[in-house]
Amino acid sequence: MIRILIVDDHPVLREGIAAIVENQDDMVVAGEAEDGSIAIEQYRRLVPDVVLMDIQMPRMDGLEAIATLRKEFPAAKILVLTTYAGDVQAVRALRAGAAGYLLKSSLRVEMLDAIRKVHDGRRHIQRDVADGIARHVGDEPLTDREISVLRLVAIGQANKQVAQTLGVSEETVKAHLKTIFAKLQVSDRTHAITVATQRGMLSF
Repeated sequence: MIRILIVDDHPVLREGIAAIVENQDDMVVAGEAEDGSIAIEQYRRLVPDVVLMDIQMPRMDGLEAIATLRKEFPAAKILVLTTYAGDVQAVRALRAGAAGYLLKSSLRVEMLDAIRKVHDGRRHIQRDVADGIARHVGDEPLTDREISVLRLVAIGQANKQVAQTLGVSEETVKAHLKTIFAKLQVSDRTHAITVATQRGMLSF
């Protein structure tokens, strides 16, 4: 039996996943957790075969939990299950140690196959996500400072306010925005925020 730990902060979703899993002859739900820190405690206690891990959760998010688990348990097999299709978020998860990346919209279509593949030591990355990673593999990433600028712009701050918040000149903010637009291949602030959010660079 493939023993599965379900990690998600939405109890209804956990119940839905559990119902799908429990209908399989080769799978069983070993436990559930509502955030990353509880997931680590549960993993230590249960040592499941596969972890289904959400990304956006309170207290400790999925990325931190994945990195922590893989450091303590190098053989841990973790399949990300998220609503975020962004290539940047997916690459972060894979670099942290996830063996797969699946969107919640594909629960009934791909999840069971993905669990079996990850359990067998293989990778599973949903095709749409894999296509996004391939499409942007050569792109220059935004720096931490550029992301900070864009995050402040996204919450409605004008260039002058961004400059004051970050302790830089307004001209520096404008220069950062120009670079951001070029990297994201957009022409305005609104489009930059949209693209950055879709790709997983920004989260709120």
